[in-house]
Amino acid sequence: MAVVVKYVVERNGVERMTFTSKKEADAYDKMLDVAEALEGMLEKVDVPLSEQQVESLALEMAKYKDDFISVLKGSKPTVEKEAKKPTKKAEEANDDKVTAIKQA
Repeated sequence: MAVVVKYVVERNGVERMTFTSKKEADAYDKMLDVAEALEGMLEKVDVPLSEQQVESLALEMAKYKDDFISVLKGSKPTVEKEAKKPTKKAEEANDDKVTAIKQA
């Protein structure tokens, strides 16, 4: 029989997520704290948002808080890097393979 340790993040008596490491559970719990604080702020804005929209927006902002912080500080948003372009050698190798297949 194996013993498995699980860390459960619970909010207001509702189980939100289960993790196998304490570090991940703590990080998720902290993100929920940030989202909760953001909800309070978003409820005060002069934009008509439903309760569900406020909750969803706050959660997404909490997930990407580091990006939001850098933008609010005046930095440009980080853009995910595009897939690496093949090197010249890789392109030549692919051309050789295509030529070999055509000749076969």
